[in-house]
Amino acid sequence: MSWTSFLQSSQGIDAVYQGSAPELTGVHVREVVLNEDGPTLKLRLDLPRYPDQPPKKWKAQGFNTVQIEVSFSGLRSLTLEGFGTDVNADMSLHREDGIILNVSSSTMQLSATAEVAFISKLTAYANEV
Repeated sequence: MSWTSFLQSSQGIDAVYQGSAPELTGVHVREVVLNEDGPTLKLRLDLPRYPDQPPKKWKAQGFNTVQIEVSFSGLRSLTLEGFGTDVNADMSLHREDGIILNVSSSTMQLSATAEVAFISKLTAYANEV
């Protein structure tokens, strides 16, 4: 089962990747944000694979990296150990009594449980790495 099946709405990511979103292994975690509204956890990350058929606008602008912000609202629990300046991690989602998130890297471990998960932002940019 794809991780997008655990999202409240996955039409955007499904459209960009034509129904074949990349696995969440080797994602680059850019930002972890906590907000009292919800309460909500937001993760901003670069996906490990660029779409084979990107939107024309992205192609014309020379973009090569898809960045998403995944929001976890109705946050019930959160554990965060470590962080760093260059966090490449494996991320997983599954459903039990809510949406369970696990993010694991050599420098960071994050676990959370929330009522819902959704993509709150979907963009692309030219990563010069």
